Amino acid sequence: MSDDFAERRASARARLDALDPHKTPGGVAADPLRRGWFEAVYALAERDPAGVPWANLAPHPLLAEWLYAQGPLDGLRALDVGCGLGDNALALAKAGARVTAFDLVPGAIDWARQRFPGEGIEFRAADLFAPPMEWRGAFDLVHECYTLQALPESLLPRAAQALASLVAPGGRLLVIARARGDGQDIAGPPWPLTRGQVEALAVDGLTLTSLEDLTNEQGARHWRAIFSREL
Repeated sequence: MSDDFAERRASARARLDALDPHKTPGGVAADPLRRGWFEAVYALAERDPAGVPWANLAPHPLLAEWLYAQGPLDGLRALDVGCGLGDNALALAKAGARVTAFDLVPGAIDWARQRFPGEGIEFRAADLFAPPMEWRGAFDLVHECYTLQALPESLLPRAAQALASLVAPGGRLLVIARARGDGQDIAGPPWPLTRGQVEALAVDGLTLTSLEDLTNEQGARHWRAIFSREL
């Protein structure tokens, strides 16, 4: 990240924080899904990725590392949740998966399509809490990175049910999220997840098979969790 990019990102972050209803009293009730704020992020960015706080123009390092360790995903149907500008979806496609990627904001989907034409990725605007019926139980791998931590705690049980509903028999759910300790207060959003919140994603037949507590070179602590469904 260049100094100029970092400066533009910091400026955008300050502007977006000022607009975020969840940083003011009563904001959760006013916009529980943060739809209006997410739409504002992409509209105000005006095609400058520095204006999208989570857009690093590369797959998340913990996803890239996991894909390298896994080897090819040839033929697997993968779903990228909250795909943003599409870099994680591209990494899944490059690993051989047949990828569907969705985001709540149509503007994000349009941008991702323009960035990655011809990669065989199906980009769609969709809502995690009301996914297309044909997605239910359809994916061998569901990848979720940073969406859960952007949601109020009250929505996490619904999100867990929604994610589980997308995993096919024999499939897996991969979750990557910022981490915090039990009892650690966070003035979000975002709201890093506790271990208990990650473990609580094991619903509707999903079993937690791996939970890693990882700290990167910048000192940021993350969870990387795998949930599996039996055939």
